[in-house]
Amino acid sequence: MKAVQVTRFGEPGVLALADLPDPAPGPGQVAIDVTHAAVGLIDVYLRQGLYEGREGLPRPPYVPGLEVAGTVRALGEGVTGFALGEKVVALSSGDGQGGYASVFLADRAHVVSTEGHAIDPAHAVAVIPNALMAHVALTSAIRMSAGERVLVHGALGALAAAFPGIARHLGASRVVGTVRTERMAAAAATKLPYDTIVDSARLPDALEGETFDVIVDPVGGLVRTRSLDLLAPSGRLLLVGNASGDWSDGGLDGNRLWYGNFTVTGFNAGGYLPAHPETFAPAARAALKAVADGLADVEIETLPLADAATAHQRLEDHSAGGRVVLTA
Repeated sequence: MKAVQVTRFGEPGVLALADLPDPAPGPGQVAIDVTHAAVGLIDVYLRQGLYEGREGLPRPPYVPGLEVAGTVRALGEGVTGFALGEKVVALSSGDGQGGYASVFLADRAHVVSTEGHAIDPAHAVAVIPNALMAHVALTSAIRMSAGERVLVHGALGALAAAFPGIARHLGASRVVGTVRTERMAAAAATKLPYDTIVDSARLPDALEGETFDVIVDPVGGLVRTRSLDLLAPSGRLLLVGNASGDWSDGGLDGNRLWYGNFTVTGFNAGGYLPAHPETFAPAARAALKAVADGLADVEIETLPLADAATAHQRLEDHSAGGRVVLTA
């Protein structure tokens, strides 16, 4: 099979195209002929070596990629419910590897059928996994209720963009986003179901005293610190990443958390989903419905598998126009 390998930790240039043996599915696994593989910031962080030494995460040489779309190639022992050639989307089991290849092995529990749904595979891999994760985060990790107000930082980012549609699906009364100043033009043109999107550099003033029951933060840094000014009493702050590149704690004040009855919750899908497998099926159904209802229309940029280094560079320098997807 054709695959892209991380040959060593480092800059995007360490990604190299290789010919590798076709993998065969083991018990409980599904082999997938990949047509599209999503590129995410977690792929970038792993390649850079930011998680070097973390148990269970890959070391070079390895094939990166957590999310793929394609068709079922073969079924491992004990796997039922799928047919050869069936259209599917699949997520990595949590080890952060395998997607940038023409064949991908997935645990049966992490495969979603898109057969019978009129969803382009590039769109499917760009939005269904993230919508699934957003549903698990909002319903299980943070326990959002109908009628609540939700704020999403980095509103057009790959994972962040899945939250407004899922929040609407769950009955949010208001959904607001924030973006960097230079992204305001793109925000004005987005089809994502935000009530409004504001400039994160003008927080908290841009929201004129409005507060929120749930704040989703994939950004970190100063935006995270300012979030405490935007939480309603007993509000919840959901931490899902550090896209700003600031890996500090954002200076969260423990006394303010205590006084405001605030809750701060971290959500790492790679660790959460394996520990809570019962959340996957309902989240997959919600993700498919959100896509079908047009609540997850994001900009998608496709590049050939051989251009994986370019894709990573575009994520690093924030020049990507939307979700970046590799075509196998």
